[in-house]
Amino acid sequence: MAAAFAIILVFMVVEVVGGALSGSLALLADAGHMISDVAALGMSWLAIHVGKRPADAARSFGYRRLEVLAAFVNGCALFVVAGWVTFEAIRRLGTPVPVLGGPMLGVAVAGTLANLAAFFVLSGGGRANLNVQSAWIHVLGDLFGQVAAVVAAGIILLTGWFPIDPILSVVVALIILKSAYGIVRASSHILLEGTPPGLDLEAMRADLKTVVPPTADVHHVHVWSLTTEEPLITLHVSCAGDENPQSLMTALRERLRDRYGINHSTIQVEPFGCEDKAH
Repeated sequence: MAAAFAIILVFMVVEVVGGALSGSLALLADAGHMISDVAALGMSWLAIHVGKRPADAARSFGYRRLEVLAAFVNGCALFVVAGWVTFEAIRRLGTPVPVLGGPMLGVAVAGTLANLAAFFVLSGGGRANLNVQSAWIHVLGDLFGQVAAVVAAGIILLTGWFPIDPILSVVVALIILKSAYGIVRASSHILLEGTPPGLDLEAMRADLKTVVPPTADVHHVHVWSLTTEEPLITLHVSCAGDENPQSLMTALRERLRDRYGINHSTIQVEPFGCEDKAH
């Protein structure tokens, strides 16, 4: 994350200067995206480090949820960048702006190489982590933007057709929007304590009942995620008074760990029936 941050920060300055000198919207749009990338990578790096702090009295689950919050903010920032690029492209289509194809091509090629370096650095970071995934998508969007700028510069040099610059900028904006939607949707689902994707609560409840005595009942099952990599669960178990509560909890915890990968479980055993029926 730190290496990608350094690469993007250095080239962002180059691209701002190159975009201003050449008059290319594709370069300026990608420079604007890179500004958001610098902020996103910095925020993601900070969230990962702060997230390592141990739990305390104020944050009993610790600070790891910061990673999800950073991913959500990064996704929202991508929407803003894509919106600005689209607005500016529409304006330029109505009033074409001359673009210097030579400088634009040189900066775009250099930018492609810089983004490829950052892309491969982040590719080794494990994209199961939503925070790393959002940073990776920021850089991937930059890479698409640079490739589009290379294509636009080539067409301008060969044909002198300036509208290709804003047209390809809109294509890149649409690609960014699609990625941003996925990040915002996934991170907001976690922030709203949603059930982890792919998990059927009723099927899980039926499965858990197979590992407890027939007289026991599993209910009030709630599953959510602290981060994309750390699901948590609470549940109730009603049983007869002569059944061993400890053996019930042990059997359920082993099933949750082995079948569902849930290591943090809170199980309430009720030997005299559930008193929380209104829940």
